Amino acid sequence: MGTICRLLLAAVALSAASACTDLVVGKKASSDGSVILSQSDDGESGADARLCWVPAKDHAPGSLRPVFYDTEAYPRFVGYERGSCYEPKPGEKSYEPIGHIPEVNHTYAYFDSTFGQVNEHGLGVAETTCSGIFGARAVGHGGKALLSIDSLSRIALQRETRARAAVQTIGKLAEEHGFYGADDSFEGGSESLMIGDPDEAFIFHILADPGGTSAIWAAQRVPDDHVGVVANMFVIREIDFEDRENFLFSESVRTVAIEKGLWNPKHGKLDFTKVYSDGEYAHKFYSGRRMWGAYRRFGLALPDNYTDLRYEAVYPTTAKPAKPVDVRSVFSIYRDFYEGSKFDMTKGLAAGPWGDPDRWKTDGVTSAKGSWERSIGIFRTTATHVVQTRRTGQGAMLWYGPHAAAGTVFFPVPARATAVPHQYSTADPQTLSRESAYWAHRYVYNIAKIKYSHAMQDVRTLQTQLETEAQQLVAHWDAQAAQRKIDVEDLNAAYAEFATHVVQSYWKLPDKIVAKYADGWLDDGKPMGYPDWWLKSVGYSLGPPPPPKEPPLTASLCDDASVRGCISACTPRGFAACAARCTGVCHADQLSFAV
Repeated sequence: MGTICRLLLAAVALSAASACTDLVVGKKASSDGSVILSQSDDGESGADARLCWVPAKDHAPGSLRPVFYDTEAYPRFVGYERGSCYEPKPGEKSYEPIGHIPEVNHTYAYFDSTFGQVNEHGLGVAETTCSGIFGARAVGHGGKALLSIDSLSRIALQRETRARAAVQTIGKLAEEHGFYGADDSFEGGSESLMIGDPDEAFIFHILADPGGTSAIWAAQRVPDDHVGVVANMFVIREIDFEDRENFLFSESVRTVAIEKGLWNPKHGKLDFTKVYSDGEYAHKFYSGRRMWGAYRRFGLALPDNYTDLRYEAVYPTTAKPAKPVDVRSVFSIYRDFYEGSKFDMTKGLAAGPWGDPDRWKTDGVTSAKGSWERSIGIFRTTATHVVQTRRTGQGAMLWYGPHAAAGTVFFPVPARATAVPHQYSTADPQTLSRESAYWAHRYVYNIAKIKYSHAMQDVRTLQTQLETEAQQLVAHWDAQAAQRKIDVEDLNAAYAEFATHVVQSYWKLPDKIVAKYADGWLDDGKPMGYPDWWLKSVGYSLGPPPPPKEPPLTASLCDDASVRGCISACTPRGFAACAARCTGVCHADQLSFAV
């Protein structure tokens, strides 16, 4: 940690820090002119995968907005402040705020999960937790900071329609009221957001100030023809404090760096990552491999090795992709396990005979030392969302995929809709529900593991079919919007009907997979066996030998009858050697016949 001390974990902390991967695509880098923001919410067990709609509200002058301690576990919130999705169920008690900030006269409607995602005006957000050299605790939990990234993401969507204004609003509020991270360890103490509207996008980084009462933040504009990747580590490098078009920041970025001896203006521009990041957490390549992997899928050849990602600018803050990026290609990046590269997680003994790329957590389970490779696609994803923010057609679209991206279907929701299909607002991780899209996808993905490489072909076939149908549905309503004013209730009904189709289709798949691959047979007929490479790797050739196929080695006696009986039992294969064994203990003068 150098000269800066890491704070101890809070006695009462949030759930384990998210390990998300964020992507951003500028409007000239996308195939349709939309700005694209995306996030995989890669939390731990017990996370809340519900998608909720929070309505717009008017507030009386002088009103105060309650701020709640964000747990990120299920249920992430209980109360009446965020619409019917969060209203208390029997036995539940409304959460108590830890503080308040001044409210605005009108707040916009938005879609919400662990973080805010997109509002009715097409402002979108994606989040990833980062390491940082400073951390803080929340009010009521041993500290003085009031706002987490969860709260800031929601405030941005409630109050702003443009990305630049959203960055400035939440940055200012964090400075005034204090910022705390997912936890106050170095792994969860800092945060990053992708914030975008139909015209531009920013990468926003934030951490607590040393006193735990304010914030340090910076944001860099994404060039229109560029893409960017943030994977649990800051990426903003040298800040040009004179370029207010492309850089936004708190004054504390400079003042704290100078006061703590972290930067000398005489030595050049301030490198935000070098100064304020605490590097990769969990292990080396935890962030860098995903950055390399995502840029690889964007068509860029970048180094796959380095010494220290904090001090080496191995990967750019943003870069121009090899070809225009469409929304389906963004989906595919979240399903990437480095296939076809030397890091391919579907290959090798750890993947098993059926090429399963998932690696279960070993913390507290084994004393063995080591680390698994960290892929972009991962089993412990709560949900992945992609915001396609645009002005054409229906306007911005939210594509929401509950559970692991490899097995999910990205479901479209218009940002101007006023409801979430009930299948997507139901997601208790402890209670399996046939009404839940989260459980439908989670169930299918786990069933597919009985023959992963084979069963996932069936999953992908249905996945592709449904996502193609989803795009056709979006295209239909885009065309309708170009011809007439669309009643929002018609939109709600159309997408609710499609939600039923998706979930019902997915619940039919587990039975098909079991029937097709049960007991190691294909359609209960052809044995599937195992691949040769895996059999050799696990010592199959060293198993029990075949049963003996030859008679006793010698005749019991040397008289002619005994020897002839021994020889008659010899088989045509290896007859000569067998006959020799039958006569081997007898002298030639004892036998009256020749073999």
